[in-house]
Amino acid sequence: MMKDKKLKKEKLVFFSKLLEKQRETLINQIQHLGDDALKNIKESSGDLSSHTLHMADLATDNYNRDFSIGLVSSEEDLLRQINDALKRIKDGTYGYCSECKKKLPEKRLKAMPYADLCVEHQEEKENGHS
Repeated sequence: MMKDKKLKKEKLVFFSKLLEKQRETLINQIQHLGDDALKNIKESSGDLSSHTLHMADLATDNYNRDFSIGLVSSEEDLLRQINDALKRIKDGTYGYCSECKKKLPEKRLKAMPYADLCVEHQEEKENGHS
């Protein structure tokens, strides 16, 4: 019995480190995307008197800015999921489906360490049934 608890603790440490690494990477990506978006906004709102104003260039700039903002939003959502998973590790609910309370397979957690739903409930959520 003691061996199982130690193994479980080792797995929680493993997943905690994995989540922390992903969190750090995401924070850096969000910062980089945010900096790029701000740089593009500053460049596009600068003095245009010496530049030819072309609608296609403006459209491309707007598309790139909107795309970057969308990426930041997606990355922030993933960051929230990672932070939630780290909280679940601390409160002892990590590795269990938040809906049915079944233990999540280790294979699923390795693929998506921030997962909080079993495959069945995740599919229901994605299909709008939950």
